[in-house]
Amino acid sequence: MDCSESRLCCLQVEVCQSSNSTARSSAVEDRVRLFLQDSNKTIFGDVLLTEFPDDFLARHVQSVSICDTDLTLSGGASGSSSSRSTVCLAQAQLDIHVFQLHQDEDGPAAETIDDQEEEISAAGHWLLPSTEFQGLWENLIYDVNVKEKLLQYATTTLLFSDHNVDCNVVSWNRVILLHGPPGTGKTSLCKALAQKLCIRFSKRYTYGQLVEINSHGLFSKWFSESGKLVQKMFDKIQELIDDPDALVCVLIDEVESLTMARKAAMSGSEPSDSIRVVNALLTQIDRIKRHSNVIILTTSNMTGAIDLAFVDRADIKQYIGLPTPPAIYRIYQSCLAELMRTGIIAPPQQLLGMRDLEVLKFVENDATRHSLKLFELSKRSEGLSGRTLRKLPFLAHVNSMSNQAVSLDVFMEALSMTITRQFEERSDMQRTSADS
Repeated sequence: MDCSESRLCCLQVEVCQSSNSTARSSAVEDRVRLFLQDSNKTIFGDVLLTEFPDDFLARHVQSVSICDTDLTLSGGASGSSSSRSTVCLAQAQLDIHVFQLHQDEDGPAAETIDDQEEEISAAGHWLLPSTEFQGLWENLIYDVNVKEKLLQYATTTLLFSDHNVDCNVVSWNRVILLHGPPGTGKTSLCKALAQKLCIRFSKRYTYGQLVEINSHGLFSKWFSESGKLVQKMFDKIQELIDDPDALVCVLIDEVESLTMARKAAMSGSEPSDSIRVVNALLTQIDRIKRHSNVIILTTSNMTGAIDLAFVDRADIKQYIGLPTPPAIYRIYQSCLAELMRTGIIAPPQQLLGMRDLEVLKFVENDATRHSLKLFELSKRSEGLSGRTLRKLPFLAHVNSMSNQAVSLDVFMEALSMTITRQFEERSDMQRTSADS
């Protein structure tokens, strides 16, 4: 296709600079821009480049990712349009973000605080962007434009801070609450968002910090000490925030552990120490929200148990539900593509995207047979969590009872049996629970 026929738009380009590279990020950005705009290529959908004819890029760049094109090319929410659109790299506006990954071979560092001369593991601590979270964002699949909404929220937060909007007039608290059933990827989405923000704002912040608070660890065995522990934890976080070159993301998983409704506590059904914890947390959130380089990410499986004052402080309260069949299809498709890439399923077979199936009106032929079979399996899988769905291809290979590469047809038969068995096991567990 000629470039003049494709659409003009702004593309997000994420450049992962090699860990051993000492080149200036501005130099890398300039060479990537030149490489992409001189290529005279058109793209449809996200593109990942890992090989470069340019010697400079080959030495200094690990990968170039052109991303978020679902939103850019459709002009709306991800998956909202089945029409095909292309974009010419030579004509597009390129928003390039260059970053280097921090190596986390030993996992997160531990943040400890003193409790009555005893050290408590209060949080995990990562430097961002981290190798541990690389690719996580791209592999989280939802039916609605959750990821785009969260990115836009963070951008607006930064914009308002840059323009010195008076938060006493226009209020925002830098708090996100993701809620929904277990296994839907809420915690993973928080970590992936923290990573993505550090990449997208790499020109503004030199590095990022992710602090995952251990909610259960902050309840002291000493009466009335838990509120003080919360304050000590946020004192440590304040030290990180005081560095203007750092973007600090605070993750509180299962936030109901720290923000149990005070109404229950005052009625006597919860210990009074939980009131002190809620009060301490709300006070600390109000204290740090004046800083432009912090965002608080929280998750909950039990929103009804959370104190209303905390819920009210959340700028975004996003429900993360179980995936629908189209989302399940995309999850299975990504899993099977990985198994084909590694040779576990062979020979490789093409699986069409949901948009392609919609355009072809789900008519079965040689080109659509495997894809339609996978969509039928996706419909049968409705009601399973994303965590379970990504485990099923592994269990399917166990059920295939083969140590050799298997064909896609054989693998999908094994996957079909695994889905049936998954619902049978769930039914058995529910029956056992009811009997007990």
